[in-house]
Amino acid sequence: MSAIVINLETQANSSDHLIIQRPASGLSLQGRIRIPGDKSISHRALMLGAIAEGETQIQGLLLGEDPRSTAACFRALGAEISDLNTELVKVKGIGLGNFQEPINVLDAGNSGTTMRLMLGLLASHPGRFFTVTGDSSLRSRPMSRVVKPLQQMGAQIWGRKGNTLAPLAIQGQALKPIHYHSPIASAQVKSCILLAGLNTQGQTTVTEPALSRDHSERMLRAYGAELSIDPDRNSVTITGGAKLYGQTVIVPGDISSAAFWLVAGAIVPGSDLVVENVGVNPTRTGILEALELMGADIQLENQREVAGEPVADIRVRSGGLKSCTIAGDIIPRLIDEIPILAVAAAFAEGTTIIRDAEELRVKESDRITVMAQQLNKMGAKITELPDGMEITGGTPLVGAEVDSHTDHRIAMSLAIAALNATGTTTIHRAEAAAISYPNFTITLREICQ
Repeated sequence: MSAIVINLETQANSSDHLIIQRPASGLSLQGRIRIPGDKSISHRALMLGAIAEGETQIQGLLLGEDPRSTAACFRALGAEISDLNTELVKVKGIGLGNFQEPINVLDAGNSGTTMRLMLGLLASHPGRFFTVTGDSSLRSRPMSRVVKPLQQMGAQIWGRKGNTLAPLAIQGQALKPIHYHSPIASAQVKSCILLAGLNTQGQTTVTEPALSRDHSERMLRAYGAELSIDPDRNSVTITGGAKLYGQTVIVPGDISSAAFWLVAGAIVPGSDLVVENVGVNPTRTGILEALELMGADIQLENQREVAGEPVADIRVRSGGLKSCTIAGDIIPRLIDEIPILAVAAAFAEGTTIIRDAEELRVKESDRITVMAQQLNKMGAKITELPDGMEITGGTPLVGAEVDSHTDHRIAMSLAIAALNATGTTTIHRAEAAAISYPNFTITLREICQ
């Protein structure tokens, strides 16, 4: 069997082209994979460590661009954060309510999590003024979903397009507690309000239409916050004023990163992969449920708990996939994995329907439009829906020139599709993968060998 060709070429404009040429004789994927630390947990460990008293030690931190943006912002606010690495990061916190006014604009880069969660903390610091911005992608993404509830609490926030787009200016206030009924199930919205409530006297409650990921609640409790949860109503209440204390945080592998290898192992014939040390928090395992609905051969091994988060090794073996409908309450638990699920659906028998996922249109790119356009270039049959996609599988994919639109999950999803496409695929602006998975191309080469 001839070898697969995987080349990463840097262009004069500093963008990367990832070229993947599958051998005519095919390939199979074998081996064990260690994935980067969970991005959601990495963000929160840095943030809570920065506002806690004492020292937080973080093991397994994700070294992507997004956590680097979080660390830079919180350093500018007064926290001492050591150089980022996967072994041990130390954060010397400044205590709740003690942000200093930064002399420069806070830059969240490409990270919506950084900006939205940080806004809750900034808005609740009376007498201090802050400005926040991000890259061109983040400056186009809606901030009204967190600005409006913060304004209900008394926050003063100004920005473009009626205070809906960054750059944003924040004049810190003594906020009042509210009970916010969120129109969407969003961990970022929920976390922003809880963090605002953390520095607000009284009880602040968030109720969602469906359960979103609960990393903030788990970690806030571990740091000493007073939280109560009503699972029947999808509500969480935080009591303001509690002191937070530094913790040791062990970050599990990110299931959103694992998803690329799970789909690769399922669609490439003869494959057998084990993805090690994956966080399997129930609010994040929608991807496993969806793949099981499609008939994927997936097993959880070595299940355990690490620092309050459930963890397992996940084994996937190739096999025929079938179509299904993915909609409703499962969507918030796999919203970031829908681009790679679209790839799985392109190789499944029958027509897969994805609905209730309009949130995808306001991510790093319009992921519904971009995934449909790029996979259709490779021969897929995808029809856009207002809130999702209709994907008719079974048509062999062929290599093509495709583009990530600077979206990390699009870049990696297209790379996995290329593994099972005939000919050569060139993915433009592939450097976007570094946002959440700096070593993606290295791992891709390793498992293809």
